[in-house]
Amino acid sequence: MANVLIIGAGGVGQVVAHKCAQAPDFENICLASRTLEKCDRIAAQLSRPIRTAQVDADNVPELVELIRAVKPNLVLHVALPYQDLHIMDACLETGVDYLDTANYEPLDEARFCYQWQWDYHERFKARGIMALLGSGFDPGVTNVFCAWAKKMHFDEIRELDIIDCNAGDHGQPFATNFNPEINIREVTAPGRYYEKEQWVETEPLSVSEKFNFPEGIGSRKIYLMYHEELESLTRHMPDIQRARFWMTFSDNYLKHLEVLGNVGMTRIDPVEYEGRQIVPLQFLKALLPDPGSLGPLTRGRTCIGCLIRGIKDGKEKKVYIYNICDHEKAYDEVGSQAISYTTGVPAMIGAMMMLTKQWHGKGVFNMEEFDPAPFMEKLNQYGLPWTEVTL
Repeated sequence: MANVLIIGAGGVGQVVAHKCAQAPDFENICLASRTLEKCDRIAAQLSRPIRTAQVDADNVPELVELIRAVKPNLVLHVALPYQDLHIMDACLETGVDYLDTANYEPLDEARFCYQWQWDYHERFKARGIMALLGSGFDPGVTNVFCAWAKKMHFDEIRELDIIDCNAGDHGQPFATNFNPEINIREVTAPGRYYEKEQWVETEPLSVSEKFNFPEGIGSRKIYLMYHEELESLTRHMPDIQRARFWMTFSDNYLKHLEVLGNVGMTRIDPVEYEGRQIVPLQFLKALLPDPGSLGPLTRGRTCIGCLIRGIKDGKEKKVYIYNICDHEKAYDEVGSQAISYTTGVPAMIGAMMMLTKQWHGKGVFNMEEFDPAPFMEKLNQYGLPWTEVTL
């Protein structure tokens, strides 16, 4: 039995709170956010009482004060990736374990890189605490799928394609399924993939192909992007010769994004407007629908998986491991659509792995560095069942 402090009360935070409340491993739960009303609204949905608190996750002294008051065994961070380092600093000061779902990003640069957080390894190790990075779906479950494939199916993994499809529809002219600022920064960044120990960069969304998704989803166009799990997987699985990440987008989404980019609304650098400095993308975020409002509107399914090629017993082998998640079923259970659900459930499971010491260490770690078996078992138990097919 353990105490957990959840920081972040958006769509993912709502899922995490629900799933932690369902699991007996979490004895005491505190949900904290900059806006206390969001925490209280989520708390009112749950089957058992939790504590709520207000905190500015950019303010390390405030974080330290809250951590010392709550006395958690683990801080589960599902707020913004800009706040990763502040929360890690607070965990260092208080000697508490840390978990997040996405790598740190600086506000003024769309740069997706683990190095800032890997640089904390020796300090966390010396403090005797653990940080688990990227315990969402991608990154997160996709890393665990790769570790599972290496353990169960391959002597060497040669090629990896992580493929993310949202086959859902919310009916809005233009909206993002998670934080608009993070989503648009990610999509408009240059593509990048790993090939023979080198990184190859491409123009944003300039490389695409068709992929036939399983269980009736069918053929969809997928676009090559860069995603942070490629960095950690190629570091920890050095036999990988090629690693790529792909995502689907509707033609409608891409057309809106093109127009917004052409008029400068996706810029992340400040511009002067009527004597004030504003960041266009942050202003656009204020105009777009709140992702949390899309839950009751979204129909369809997601399909996220890893297509892996490698060698087993001297022979070539190809395996596809994937999960399909239904937007409506996710909303019925936790009041959030499948994008939040597929991130929030693995965050809870990662926390469970740490609190039960099934995953344990001192320092900073990525998901693929631990035994995948207990995590894979919990995915089936807590709402994200997976399928594997040998092709």
